[in-house]
Order: sequence, then C-alpha cells, then structure tokens
Amino acid sequence: MRRFFQTLLLLCVLAAAAVGAGAWWLSQPLALTAPAVELEVEPGTTPRAVAQAAVASGVQTDARLLYAWFRLSGKDRQIRAGNYEIPPGTTPYSLLMKLVRGEESLMAITFVEGWTFHQMRSAIARETTLKQDTADWSEAQIMAALDKPGIPAEGRFFPDTYTYAKGSSSLAVLRRAAAAMDKRLALAWEMRDPATPLQSPEQALILASIVEKETGQASDRPQVAGVFTNRLRKGMLLQTDPTVIYGLGPQFDGRLRKIHLQTDTPWNTYTRPGLPPTPIAMPGKAALLAAVQPATTDALYFVARGDGSSQFSTTLQEHNRAVNRYIRGQSAPQGTPQKAQ
Repeated sequence: MRRFFQTLLLLCVLAAAAVGAGAWWLSQPLALTAPAVELEVEPGTTPRAVAQAAVASGVQTDARLLYAWFRLSGKDRQIRAGNYEIPPGTTPYSLLMKLVRGEESLMAITFVEGWTFHQMRSAIARETTLKQDTADWSEAQIMAALDKPGIPAEGRFFPDTYTYAKGSSSLAVLRRAAAAMDKRLALAWEMRDPATPLQSPEQALILASIVEKETGQASDRPQVAGVFTNRLRKGMLLQTDPTVIYGLGPQFDGRLRKIHLQTDTPWNTYTRPGLPPTPIAMPGKAALLAAVQPATTDALYFVARGDGSSQFSTTLQEHNRAVNRYIRGQSAPQGTPQKAQ
C-alpha cells in the first residue's frame, strides 16, 4: 500500500511538472526564421496542416507539439482561413488566438482626391498583395460587376485609404470605394442648398469633381463652387481648363494651348454650355459639400495667385486686372475662367 501511494505521488508530481512545462511553453515567444513570418491558411485546411504550415513558414517549433496544443485547447476547429503575419514575441497561445479571431495581416491602398479612374486603376495594379482579378477588365465590365451597368466609372469611387487582407480581390476594394462614394454623395445631396441650380446627385458629383481639380487651397473650395454655381444660374460657359484637359485625354502633353480651348469635345466647357457629361476626377468630402453648399458670392471669375490660393472677381474688368497682376506674360493658368460669354 505504501508503494502504491508513493507511485501515485510520483505520477502526480510528474503530471504537475508536465502541466507546468506546458504552461511555460505556451507563454514563451516562438523562435522565427525571419523578423516576421507570413502564414497563409487556405479555406478547408485541417488544424494539423495549419500547424505544419506554420512551421514550414518559419515558426521554429515542433509541428506535432503545435498541433497537440490546437487540439487540447478545444479551439482547433475555430481556426479561420486567411493571411496572417506572425511577429516577434508571438507565443503558441497568442498564435492560436490570432488564428481563431481571424486577425489577418492588413495591407492598405490610398486613392487620392482628384485622381482619375485611370490613376486609381494604376495604383491597384501596383499592389502586389491584391489579387488582380480586374486587371484585364474594361471599365464597362467593372461597373457591371459593381451593379452599375452603363454608368461611367469616372468619379464614382471615394478617395480614401482602404485596408484589406493580403490576397483580397481588387474588385472587393473597388466595391468598397464605390459604396463609400454612394454614401458620401447621398449625404451631401441631402444637405444641398435649396437654391442650388443642380438638378440631381449626379450633377453634384460632376461639379464637385471640377471643384476638386480647380482648388489649390482647401479654404477656396466653397468660393470656387460659388463661381461655377453663379455661372450655371446665368447660363454662362463654365470655361474651366481641367475639363478641357480631361477631354483631350492622352494627347495632352502638360501644356494647355489656345487651340485646345477651341477644340470641341464633350468635356470642353469653353465650347459647350453647362456641366460636362461625366465627372473628371474623384472628389473628396469637402468638394462634395462645397458643390451643394457653395459660398454666397457675386464672383464670376477667379485666377490663381501662384501660392495655391485664388483671386476672385465679380466683373470681367476686375478679373483682367487680376490676370495682369498674377500671371502677366504667362498663358492662362488651369482652372481660370477668362471671360463671360
């Protein structure tokens, strides 16, 4: 009997030691073969395969031990598929919790205010961590996939920074940016000045894109919008250079000439009245708000001062004086309505 109790005691001590060793191991940082290890878990991967993949990726431990921990935790079937980054200091415990919570490593892409759809697609193409599923698609195919068939893509995406898990679809990022613009535009339209000459959210989006491209200083946006709103009310040509440049497309070499202002395109606001048929860029939140809540002003003209700000004028005579002061000897700067017609 005495020997039995001694054996039992020994087994208890060994069990306690094993438990203590296990608890110690769970709290110790795992050695890594690189400063940070990337682990990809495909959908349907078994817990055993996840443990093996972790070791194959650069986690320096025994895959059998890691799998045993997954099983003993009772959370092995809760591991989520995804792309994970395992940084220094990760313990077996924190690794499992990361996998169970689906804490994927996130990348980010930024779409800048004033970018065109072409510039946006170029930024997407440079992201090697995105699945380039839309690379060979036409604009029409992309918009159809976003449930916007027949709608031009220009200006329909909100400029912002979007995070995504490595390997995410480029279409998924586009979908989020399109949904964000839908929401921002709807909110702006609800806040519109009742006296606005704009007749639809689409017109607000077009005007906002012009304001975005015209403004060198953020505080000038409401004033710039006020100038164009006044011109729309009076039936004057908008005469805004960025629309002309947009209509020229790839043939524009960076220098706007008189012949360009006289060359008719659907976007040439020197030859055609009213707003152009589509936006010319992605407007941000401030430009959207300025378009629907323009400053109350009598100004019909503006010219760049050269420091990012604009000089606003109510008459053509005042405007010509401003042009002489700020750009004498130069060609008309982009975004400067030169005369009323």
